[in-house]
Amino acid sequence: MPLSWRAAAAWGKRFRDDLKASTDASLLSILRFVGLLYGPIDSRLPIDQAFRKSLRYRLSRHAGWRHAFGGIAYLLFIILVVTGTLLSFYYRPSAEEAYGSVQHIVSGVTLGWLVRDVHVWAANLVVFAALVHMGRVFFGAAYKPPRETNWLIGLLLLFVIFAFGATGYLLPWDQWSYWTVTEGVHVLGRIPVIGGALGELLRGDPIISGATLSRFFAFHVIVLPWVAMGLLVLHFTLVRKHGIARPANAAPDHDGADESGVPFFPNHLLRSLIVGVLVVAVVVTMAVLYPREITAPANPAQPPGSLMSTWVVADVSRALIYYLGGWGFGGFLLLGAVLVLLPLFDRSPERRLRHRPVLASLGIIFFLGFGIAWAAGRQLRSVPVATSGELRPFAQPVAPPGLTLPPIAPAAPATPPAGASGTGGHP
Repeated sequence: MPLSWRAAAAWGKRFRDDLKASTDASLLSILRFVGLLYGPIDSRLPIDQAFRKSLRYRLSRHAGWRHAFGGIAYLLFIILVVTGTLLSFYYRPSAEEAYGSVQHIVSGVTLGWLVRDVHVWAANLVVFAALVHMGRVFFGAAYKPPRETNWLIGLLLLFVIFAFGATGYLLPWDQWSYWTVTEGVHVLGRIPVIGGALGELLRGDPIISGATLSRFFAFHVIVLPWVAMGLLVLHFTLVRKHGIARPANAAPDHDGADESGVPFFPNHLLRSLIVGVLVVAVVVTMAVLYPREITAPANPAQPPGSLMSTWVVADVSRALIYYLGGWGFGGFLLLGAVLVLLPLFDRSPERRLRHRPVLASLGIIFFLGFGIAWAAGRQLRSVPVATSGELRPFAQPVAPPGLTLPPIAPAAPATPPAGASGTGGHP
């Protein structure tokens, strides 16, 4: 080996050694946050040794494919963050420019149409993944002590997912997004006590307008990401503290302590990578085959002839309101609230599903009702709410929101006064 190469290799080795010695192993927490590491980080060790020690961590032997849906929801959230950031480079959050900027993203930006539709489909699929994850935790009684706090944090994350979808729904500023949000805010305003104030806070105007668009954009890209980040940190911290809940009747074990457990590397990491590749493939395929249609620009004075929602939660909400009315919608929300407060009431150590018939029935009603409402909402075509607040079939006329102003007659041509001459001058 020439002397110059030996000197370069020696310099490179010294540089790597100095870099490892000067880098805090706590930086590996970033890899833990994105799921590429699971075990605790020993900050007393050099970063390379701490990395290898974390890779050798063993999960509970009960960890399997059924635990993948939480990771799927998190991966879809990361996809939403990445694609949303790319879209924000070109999107303009104003009533005058929003629609045109979306058209430019779809038709004028390289692969902009794909980024946008991946964002749309990820926003739908993350709801299903989060609900399946919630269902596994619910029916497996993994919310019981000491994990009740993490159950509540997980439900707050589900609410944040809903809030992300609701605030992002208006951003295309076309007829479907405008009038679907008009429906939602109108129904929200009818909630007793807080509905009126909440509706005014979201609208920022008597009707859905540019002020509403600005508020939704601010919530979507500034407020909610920080809330989600804080909740995710808490959620992951508690998951790693308490470990994976064992199935009913299984012998107790603990993450990292049981030699019969599942090694994080390569077993669990490989499983996560396989699931991740499949999820990305599904999202991209759906985005290519079923792109989200862009309708006419938002027109506050003219409802569309028919209305179709493009987000799963909007489908469910519209179906509940249309077929069951306000009471049915409120009852379903109440059932969801019961699930939220479940850990406060279900304190028994029993985890077998057949010994929890009441709670199992409530869970089946909620998840089955969600699925049926989604299927019905997918078929629903309706114009926005009328003044009465009830959904109307699209064949019936509907009044636009706000005040209806009388038409303005064209002004008559001015007649010069008697004695006037020419186009100017003096009498």
